[in-house]
Amino acid sequence: MLYQQIKPFPNEFLWGGSTSAYQVEGAWNKDGKGLSVIDMCDHPAGTADFTVASDHYHRFREDVKLFAELGLKAYRFSIAWTRILPSGTGTVNEKGLDFYHQLIDELLLHGIEPIVTMYHFDLPYELEKTGGWNNRGTIDAFVEYGRILFEHYGHKVKYWLTINEQNTMILHPGAIGTPKGGRLPSNKELYQQNHHMFVAQGRTMRLFHDMLPQGKIGPALNMTSMYQATSRPADAVAAHNWETIRGWGFLDLSVWGRYNPLFWSYLQERGIEPVIEQGDMEDIQFGRPDLVAINYYSTATIAASMGDASDVTARAGDQQIMLGEQGVYRAAENPYTEKTKYGWVIDPVGLRLTLRKVCERYGLPILITENGIGAPDVLEADNTINDTYRIDFIEKHLEQIRLALTDGVDVIGYCPWSVIDLVSTHQGYGKRYGMIYVNRGEQDLKDLKRLKKKSFSWYQEVIKQNGRCIGNSDQAVTKE
Repeated sequence: MLYQQIKPFPNEFLWGGSTSAYQVEGAWNKDGKGLSVIDMCDHPAGTADFTVASDHYHRFREDVKLFAELGLKAYRFSIAWTRILPSGTGTVNEKGLDFYHQLIDELLLHGIEPIVTMYHFDLPYELEKTGGWNNRGTIDAFVEYGRILFEHYGHKVKYWLTINEQNTMILHPGAIGTPKGGRLPSNKELYQQNHHMFVAQGRTMRLFHDMLPQGKIGPALNMTSMYQATSRPADAVAAHNWETIRGWGFLDLSVWGRYNPLFWSYLQERGIEPVIEQGDMEDIQFGRPDLVAINYYSTATIAASMGDASDVTARAGDQQIMLGEQGVYRAAENPYTEKTKYGWVIDPVGLRLTLRKVCERYGLPILITENGIGAPDVLEADNTINDTYRIDFIEKHLEQIRLALTDGVDVIGYCPWSVIDLVSTHQGYGKRYGMIYVNRGEQDLKDLKRLKKKSFSWYQEVIKQNGRCIGNSDQAVTKE
C-alpha cells in the first residue's frame, strides 16, 4: 500500500514510560509491606535482587520530577498488592495506601496521567501458600483488592490495567523466578490458574464499570505476530497455531469472553483444559474491557512441527525466545531481522503488523504499555551514557506506530519499557532498559544517583514535537 500522506500522532497521544513495582520500588519489607512470590523466588546467582531495586519508593519525588522534565504525558506503573494488603486479604495497610496516594498526587501535580497496573507478577505469598491461582479463593481476593484500589484512587486515576502479561505467567511459569523447592506448576494447573485469572479479571472489570463509569480498564498482554518460515502451507498452519495459543487464545477471552476454538481444542487434546464452574463464563464475558494494552518486543518465525522431540530447541530463553512445542510448532530463524545481545528479535515492522491485527480483531483503542531494548549500558568517565542503540530502536518502532495510525489503528499511547533503569527479571542490573540511568551495580548500590542518558534528551524532543520528527515528513510515499 502506498500512502501520499502519513498521519500525525494525535494531539492527545499519551507519550509515556513504564515500570513495575517489584522491579523499581525496592523497600521490599518497609512500612508494613508483606511478602510476594517475587520476594520468595530463587533468582539467578550473581544478579541484583529486588530488595532495593532502584529505590523508587524513597526517591519517587525526584524521579517524577525527572519524568516531568522528560515531558511524559503518562506514567504506567504497578501497585504492589502486598503494600495494600500484606497478606493478600484482610486488614488494609494504611502506609501502603498513602505511598500510592503520594505518588499519584505527585504525578498529577506535574501533569502526568497515571496508568495503574493492578497486578504485575507479584502475587502475595500468603495467597500462594494456600494454592495461589489454583485456589478459587484468590479470585475473591483479587476482586476485593480491586474494590479497595478503585475506592481509594478511582477519583484520581482514569486508566487501569488488570493483569500484566497473563500469557507469560502461564506459558513461561519460570519467567519470574523459580519457587522455593523448585517445582513449577503442571500444565493442567497452569491452565486452571489461567481460567481463574480470567474469572477474577471479568468480575473486577464489571465492578470497575459499576464504581467508575467514566474510567477505562483493560488487560495488558504480551502480543506479537508470527511469521511462517516458508510458503509451505504446513508452515502457515504452524504459525497460526502458535500465534493463537500464545496470543489470541488469551486476548479473545479478555475481550469476547469466550475460549478461542483452536485454543480450546489444543487444551482438550492434551487433557489440560480447566474445570469451568457455573457462572464462570458469564463473569468473564461481562468484563468488557474499554481498551487493549499490549507489550510488544519482538516477533517469531515458525516452521511446521516434525512431531517429535526435535521440535523443542535446546537453547534456554525467556518469554521473547520461542522454544518450540512437540506437535504444535518449531522455531525457525528469520534472515530479515536482527537480534539483541540477549537473543530477542528486533522487528519494528512486526509492531505495525501486530497493531493492525489487534485493531481489526477487537476494534478497541490500543495502548502500548511496553516496548524497549535491554542493553549493558556503559557509564562513561564524563557521566554520559551514549545509548544510541536505544534511540534507534525506539525511533524505528515509533515510525511503525505512525504508519499503523495511518492504517487506521487507534493507538492512544506509547509507554516504552522502561522510563528509568530497574532490575531485569532475568539479568539483574546488567541489562538496562531506562532512559534514566541509576548508578548501581549488581551487588554494589553505589549512590543510586539518577543520570540522563542520551535517549532522554532525544525522547524529550520527540514528545515536545508530538512525534512530528518521527518519519521525517508528514508528506511521504511509503511501501509496506
